Amino acid sequence: MNRRLIVRRIVSVAALAIAATAHATPGIKVLSEAPNDGPIKYTVKMASKSFGNEQETRTIRSGQTDDFTWQGSAPNGAQAVPDACPGAASVPKSADGAAVRQVQIRFAPVVGDNGTANVQISFRAYAPKGTSKVSVGGKSLQCPVDNRVSQIVRFSMPTSTGSKKTVTLDDGTQLTVTASRK
Repeated sequence: MNRRLIVRRIVSVAALAIAATAHATPGIKVLSEAPNDGPIKYTVKMASKSFGNEQETRTIRSGQTDDFTWQGSAPNGAQAVPDACPGAASVPKSADGAAVRQVQIRFAPVVGDNGTANVQISFRAYAPKGTSKVSVGGKSLQCPVDNRVSQIVRFSMPTSTGSKKTVTLDDGTQLTVTASRK
């Protein structure tokens, strides 16, 4: 073969190799052990003088919401709720019509690219706090005294396993959220 032809072929192959290298994809960089939109196990723990101590563990993804309800007996025992009592329709009741303690939580985390969750918790709670005499239509009734709390809290927390955040609501109820990656 001709020496010029060999040199041209070598130069052509080298040019192709340089062009291929210039258009190669960059290496993959691993930022965490699990994707930020993957499922995360959250535990919500409540400590409250008015509404008791409860705990719930759920697994959800970023951007989802999770609703759960805790219900139990009234702190001072069963309290009947006559239908004529003011606001009786909005009082959580057991099957036999007695007022019960109830907590409803809506938990909504959104995890950012850095693995930090922006969390919103909607907290609604009710517990009867004794009774009082109420006159309705000339009749004297014993109606439950309402203890209601409704509050929305927002906070940020890491989602790495063992991360924990405690928030205190206006009534002193404490909610502790713990996160762990699946």
